[in-house]
Amino acid sequence: MDTEKENYRIIIADDHSLIRQGIKSIIADNDGMSVVAEAANGIELLELLKEHNPDMVILDISMPDMNGIEAVGKIKQRYPDIKVLIVTMHGDNQYFYHSIAAGVHGYLIKEDSDAELIKAIERIKKGKTYVSPQLQEAISGDMIGAFREQASVPMVTLSPREKQVLQLVVKGYTSKKIAALLTLSPRTVDHHRASLIKKFNMKNTVDLVNYVVRNNLFLEDV
Repeated sequence: MDTEKENYRIIIADDHSLIRQGIKSIIADNDGMSVVAEAANGIELLELLKEHNPDMVILDISMPDMNGIEAVGKIKQRYPDIKVLIVTMHGDNQYFYHSIAAGVHGYLIKEDSDAELIKAIERIKKGKTYVSPQLQEAISGDMIGAFREQASVPMVTLSPREKQVLQLVVKGYTSKKIAALLTLSPRTVDHHRASLIKKFNMKNTVDLVNYVVRNNLFLEDV
């Protein structure tokens, strides 16, 4: 048997022990993969990553102390080769787009079957992206809508500062947090938000984030 397949190492992060044990049990029934550690929140997860060398992290979005989206951002900065699979109760497209923008490789809904979890892991192992069957139709519809929207959205040129603000807005940060990260006043950040909405000809921040993520615009580091 392939040695690499026998040692596909996974860390699970979820604040509910029963969920962690359930995922661990499903993985244990499949050859070629194993759970090497568990965390109850993003902070614990980052500490475990210092001790272990996993191939994949499976984590929830809603966790105390540090949520999944914030944890993913730090994982991608520090351990870019680690694959990330979100397993969450959130079936809203907005959570999916935020997760993809943060750099995840797959998005699974907790209501999905045991077989879907293994399918997601296997697909991500092969370098592909996995999307829960519950979201696929809606995401496809969004993509079609995005192409239609492009005709009404002008070419947009952003300053380096505007790109920084936009990246953080897409990640779901509040104006207060963005202000702290960029050493700006919250009022200045709100001004940038309003300017971005106007430049992209959008109605609100939600529409702006959806459009930017769907079209992969200005998401690279500045």
